[in-house]
Amino acid sequence: MAFASRDRPSGEIFIDDTKAGIAVNACANFSNANAVGSNSLPSMFSSASAPPLSPRSSSGSPRSSKQKSSSSALGSPLKLVSEPMQEVIPQFYFQNGRPPTKELKEQQLSKINHLFDNPLNGLKIDEFKTVTKEVCKLPSFLSSALFRKIDVDCVGFVTRDAFIKYWMDGNMLTMDIATQVFEILKRPGCSHLTQVDFKHVVRELLATHPGLKFLQNTPEFQDRYAETVIYRIFYTMNRSGNGCLTLRELKSGEMISAMEHADEEEDINKVLRYFSYEHFYVIYCKFWELDTDHDFFIDRENLIRYGNHALTYRIVDRIFSQAPRKFTSEVEGKMGYEEFVYFMLSEEDKSSDPSLEYWFKCIDLDGNGVLTPNEMQFFYEEQLHRMECLALEPVPFEDILCQIIDMIAPEREDCITLWDLKGANFREMFLTSSLTFISLWH
Repeated sequence: MAFASRDRPSGEIFIDDTKAGIAVNACANFSNANAVGSNSLPSMFSSASAPPLSPRSSSGSPRSSKQKSSSSALGSPLKLVSEPMQEVIPQFYFQNGRPPTKELKEQQLSKINHLFDNPLNGLKIDEFKTVTKEVCKLPSFLSSALFRKIDVDCVGFVTRDAFIKYWMDGNMLTMDIATQVFEILKRPGCSHLTQVDFKHVVRELLATHPGLKFLQNTPEFQDRYAETVIYRIFYTMNRSGNGCLTLRELKSGEMISAMEHADEEEDINKVLRYFSYEHFYVIYCKFWELDTDHDFFIDRENLIRYGNHALTYRIVDRIFSQAPRKFTSEVEGKMGYEEFVYFMLSEEDKSSDPSLEYWFKCIDLDGNGVLTPNEMQFFYEEQLHRMECLALEPVPFEDILCQIIDMIAPEREDCITLWDLKGANFREMFLTSSLTFISLWH
């Protein structure tokens, strides 16, 4: 059998040894086979005992030394591939809001324990303002609204545990201030704010702000001031115009910063956004001036006198047809104070987006979302007639239209969209020349 194995080709012996699990020296076997076997092929390699290194793994390259050092330090690269590192992704969504950290909770609890440290272990509504300011970091005139939100049983008293349950366990602590205000003001089960939700806030502002103390003996003007503030808020922020202020609208506006400004500034007239008493005074006095019979309603003939008859009859008719905004007034053919506030804000500041949308709806006769030359000419004809009556040199509509196209630079020259106007630098000039005679004359 030994002689038979000697005559077998070396390749077969190598295969048999491998199958049997015998350690084999491949180079030695092949060299012995070359020396003994007379019919074997000549050696594929030179006299060296190992195949040449590939160019990528030459012994002198930096890569080779780097691989050797890393291999010795980290072990087999196959092991690294087979055991990939698992990165733990932290939780990023919390259905009830992100819970406060341990450190934050400890800080808040220290303040809460100090403020609620009394024999009753609680506070009444007139004692709650310090909690609103120091713990919640909210404007002080939100104190009553926050108190009532916690005092659901209307007992007139908020305990330490009740406050902690609402403010800390409810994760109010980690919300942004706009969301906090939204959650405090909105009624249970509602997903939006209405005008009614702001009444208590403005009432407390009237009762506590030093710049409004002079109104304490005139409750009727307090009511008008509160209404005007709320109308201004919804005019600016409720862009959908449906009377339902969403959290997104509240965050996108300047309401929160205006509330903080009003809480810090003693001169309320310096708070130009929403709360200025002087702004309210101008609006209300103008309404009272036009409302000749003082029934708190204005008809077409009253409104046409606005600004020394600056408005045209056609634009006034569009306002009373409720094209720009539906009236809340229940008296046919008359607008109430709320509609007048919207009108006056739109008339006095035509650079704002709410004003632009208001007047665009007036000029857009067919309501298709574009202004055509025919629609613009319809309103200009009355201006032209006035110029002729005053012996002024009339300006042809074609010239006016060319100026409008140059000012607005719309995407299409045969019509103007609301998007065109919002992107134009001279949109205010376009509106004043289209709507009021005095502006066009000047």
